[in-house]
Amino acid sequence: MTSPTSAVWRRLPKGWADQLQAICQQANSAVNDSTAVFFRADDVAVPGRQFRRLMEIFTRNEVPLGLAVVPAWLTPPRWQALSDMGAARPDLWCWHQHGWRHRNHEPEGKKQEFGPFRSADALRTDLERGRRRLTVIMGATFSPLFTPPWNRCSEITLALLQEMGYDAVSRSRGSKPPAPSGLPDHAVDVDLHTERSPSATSGWQRLIGQLEKSLGRPRCGIMIHHQRMNDAAFCFLDTLLGILRQQSRLHMADMRDLPT
Repeated sequence: MTSPTSAVWRRLPKGWADQLQAICQQANSAVNDSTAVFFRADDVAVPGRQFRRLMEIFTRNEVPLGLAVVPAWLTPPRWQALSDMGAARPDLWCWHQHGWRHRNHEPEGKKQEFGPFRSADALRTDLERGRRRLTVIMGATFSPLFTPPWNRCSEITLALLQEMGYDAVSRSRGSKPPAPSGLPDHAVDVDLHTERSPSATSGWQRLIGQLEKSLGRPRCGIMIHHQRMNDAAFCFLDTLLGILRQQSRLHMADMRDLPT
């Protein structure tokens, strides 16, 4: 699957690593207690060079990563290849459900696979299909968390997730409708790879602004799309992980262990 690369990764500004270091250090100094920082990679299922590189970076930095897997894209051979890429540190990975087919069903408006246009029966069927497929292929490695494609889903979907015993949902911060009581929403704040700024300069300003604001909260969620990454994006991610790990009050969190 080929995807466009955001403008920011075509030309990083001079001194970007120093600026990143300063922002993380400032956030660390400003935190009263601690900030839980977690990473989530979407659209997972097909092994390849970029996915391998992603896993190597997180393994080397010893940082947990939530891996949102599209069930319909996954096969036993693909799962074997994916799990082999993370075999050195299997404890780092939160393999969980990313919709069913990652297919839009909304006739108008923003894309959603589990949106309001669909019936409760259709939503339940696809939730069950996806969870069953991942459970059969992954076994006990599967974690019952749900990331909806495009970070959006309907109120009925949220109710079904709670009814079906999912541990949590993960969407964009401020998503509507809100998750029901008892279903934690592990929101992401920082979008590394799908933003569409018209220039590298505006893209960098947006990214740094998102990161600075998010690191000032008790929880910071950072979203990754490895298919959209080039060498600059991988270099940035590796540098970011290294800097974050140096900060005593910025805790690298596992999605499975996030407080509710």
